[in-house]
Amino acid sequence: MSAANGSAGMSAANGSAGMSGANGSAGVNDRPRFGVWAPVYGNHGARHHPQDPPDASYRRNRDLIVHAEQVGFDATLVAQHVIHPSDVEDDVLETWSTLAGIAEATERIELIGAIKPLLLNPLVFAKIAANIADISDGRLSINVVSGWFLPELEALGVDLLDHDDRYAHTREWLEIVTALWAGKQVDIGGRQPALVRPVPRFVPPVYVGGESEPGRALAAATADVFFINGRPLPDTAEVIADLRSRRAGGPPLRFGLSAFVIARDTDAEAHAEAAHLQALVDAEKRPEISGGTDPKTQMYKVLANTSRVGSNGGTLAGLVGSYDTVAERISAFHAAGIELFMLQFQPLEAELDRFAEHIIPRFARAD
Repeated sequence: MSAANGSAGMSAANGSAGMSGANGSAGVNDRPRFGVWAPVYGNHGARHHPQDPPDASYRRNRDLIVHAEQVGFDATLVAQHVIHPSDVEDDVLETWSTLAGIAEATERIELIGAIKPLLLNPLVFAKIAANIADISDGRLSINVVSGWFLPELEALGVDLLDHDDRYAHTREWLEIVTALWAGKQVDIGGRQPALVRPVPRFVPPVYVGGESEPGRALAAATADVFFINGRPLPDTAEVIADLRSRRAGGPPLRFGLSAFVIARDTDAEAHAEAAHLQALVDAEKRPEISGGTDPKTQMYKVLANTSRVGSNGGTLAGLVGSYDTVAERISAFHAAGIELFMLQFQPLEAELDRFAEHIIPRFARAD
């Protein structure tokens, strides 16, 4: 597969929406932005929390994201799985039709859709995403994930490429997609060159996640934003420094961080709630991710033998404590370069409202 006229390169060059530098300082916003993980495969945290039963329905996701927008959240991340990664018998929502519906239901919030290139032909995806970007009036971004859950690839009959080969495929796939969005004709291996018409009004910014060397190289070469799995501040700062050193020209790479939040009036109350959630997780007596994880996946090497609540690092980022403590830690991460905090909560709706009431106003811009 190759772009007949060359690839479009980094989509940051188009000046599209997303995490822009409001104060002109190397692409860093003057305030952090806050997002919420959509519950497309149920809960983050304990799968069977007594006040947070698993519900991966479209209506729950739509209603949650509409409400998140109303109470001040800036973004949502809609993950992509075609088979549930914790239990293949559990419900999991389809990503891209969900995003189309939520695009119509919302007005302001950034919609970040995860995409695994092995799951969709680049021409088909380029058309789908361009249409949703238009429906949302330019609020769509894409989160490119090369894929680590082998059972869903096997179920689709997809060849199980080796870890590094998946990243090579992702890079080629993304070059094709961005070239198509730029209006170019692309040879995908067929008799007829592929093209997207109408040419999209909005080119979605590209988020890339990946802890491995190929993942970091891909982000440095192609991403607008690098998503970091939750981890302590010093480790996060090291990742940011490494990725910044790899960007050779073009717009500065920006950064998002995944984290699970537990905030209360006091540190003691927050840590007691964290212990309660951890006990619920431990009582389930099963790993966060079911069998089928590629053993070469760097994320799970980094997170191995850690105690945490939530996925993608969860509470390892340390956003557990009093409202003052959590706000101070957010400020420290933001000063280190994190612009978007993609957050998990449990019980989801109640804790999202708590965060909106007690934390978001502390970072509001002064009029």
